[in-house]
Amino acid sequence: MAVSTSFAGAKLEALLSRSSSSAATTSSRASSGSCLVGSVRPIRSRRLQIQRGVRCEVAASSDASAAAVESVASNISALEQLKTSAADRYTKERSSIVVIGLSIHTTPVEMREKLAIPEAEWPRAIEELCGLNHIEEAAVLSTCNRMEIYVVALSQHRGVKEVTEWMSKTSGVPVSELCQHRFLLYNKDATQHLFEVSAGLDSLVLGEGQILAQVKQVVKVGQGVVGFGRNISGLFKHAITVGKRVRTETNIAAGAVSVSSASVELALMKLPAPSHATARMLVIGAGKMGKLVIKHLVAKGCTKMVVVNRTEERVASIREELKGIEIIYKPLTEMLTCAAEADVVFTSTASETPLFFKDDVKELPAVGPETGGLRLFVDISVPRNVGSCVSDVDGARLYNVDDLKEVVAANKEDRIRKAMEAQEIITEESKQFEAWRDSLETVPTIKKLRAYAERIRAAELDKCLSKMGDDISKKTRRAVDDLSRGIVNKLLHGPMQHLRCDGSDSRTLSETLENMHALNRMFSLETEISVLEQKIRAKVEQTRK
Repeated sequence: MAVSTSFAGAKLEALLSRSSSSAATTSSRASSGSCLVGSVRPIRSRRLQIQRGVRCEVAASSDASAAAVESVASNISALEQLKTSAADRYTKERSSIVVIGLSIHTTPVEMREKLAIPEAEWPRAIEELCGLNHIEEAAVLSTCNRMEIYVVALSQHRGVKEVTEWMSKTSGVPVSELCQHRFLLYNKDATQHLFEVSAGLDSLVLGEGQILAQVKQVVKVGQGVVGFGRNISGLFKHAITVGKRVRTETNIAAGAVSVSSASVELALMKLPAPSHATARMLVIGAGKMGKLVIKHLVAKGCTKMVVVNRTEERVASIREELKGIEIIYKPLTEMLTCAAEADVVFTSTASETPLFFKDDVKELPAVGPETGGLRLFVDISVPRNVGSCVSDVDGARLYNVDDLKEVVAANKEDRIRKAMEAQEIITEESKQFEAWRDSLETVPTIKKLRAYAERIRAAELDKCLSKMGDDISKKTRRAVDDLSRGIVNKLLHGPMQHLRCDGSDSRTLSETLENMHALNRMFSLETEISVLEQKIRAKVEQTRK
């Protein structure tokens, strides 16, 4: 049975309090056959007990009014939804890792720029996402090529619905439009996708290095943020390991390996070859992307360029690093003047509004025939720095991040070979991550079993030492203590081995979980409150704050 309404905080609190009150009346109902007991019994038997409780209540109150019977049935139905249907979803199945994404492969730049979340806003976004009823953990990966939200969801369907609605609310893009462009991946597929992203396999330029730095930044920003929990942080940290390993063990980073390097290659592809050394280059923005553009221009033989930036400090730093290169600084107020004297204009600023419009470009003088008679605008910013209307101006050509596909098409065969090598690494690392995540399922039981054994060992050791008297030596005490620890460790070795599922043997997760449930039953290790109720109470507390 599916839960028909969302888990709003107020309703959860009411259901929990109703559950508590039902427990108080259990003993009086027992004689008449009612079975609404505590939540620590197995879920299946609890469902049968609740159903029997409905029949017994109706039979016992045949003389009561129809309204009273209807009220009892309604209360029990609400409890049944909470205690059985939800429990089936949230305790029998572990939480899912889900990615809700919009990338350059599926979504036009116009929509991506509306959905982009600045790095400074990532912690707030994580907090808001984890405030949703079915989301436990979250992370945001927002770059010029993608906007992906990774979550640990209590329910796949409801989690996706809540996150999509949140994305719509924060961006202003209707849900129906988002659904046309988004992609959804779950668990192993979501894991593999992030590993491919980190390795540069999902980028326009194979092996692009900047995306790995952006994945690292997700972890850096997420540290200390409550919703950036164990599963999500573990996933992103493992993705960093994968990205590093792929770049080390394959030649995937050879050639154009970033959006900035591809932008330079694209510009040179469009210019006549004889003009490469003489074309007048203008770079607007001296941040990370702008600095990379400058470095790639230098690598292609450019020895002189103009850089427009708000302040000269960053430009001076780049000039100091690239000695022997003529880098001329100009303030942002002289941007149009500089553009009038440039053949190629690269834009890479954080401006949320375009810097160039159609009317601005119309007023610029024509470029010489030696560079093809066209002024090139290469815009690698999201949101875009150059309005799309600039494409309508004669004598101007505009390229944005989506146009970099032309550069990528160059070495297709080599790209496929390198990607296959990288996929082997990703497959291996995915198994290791899944084994780590699987192992988390049995951690509570391992801890409880060790604690149970330690309590018995300590108690029996005290009895033994008290019988031996007060005059025994420290050496003897230590020997007896070591003996008891050795016996316990050897007895626990077998059960512990069967509680671990680390991918090193043929044991499946289902077999490991069966062992876990068996040990829980044999040694009475079950907690006093169900996993479901713990999660629900946590959500109620979140709603109160």
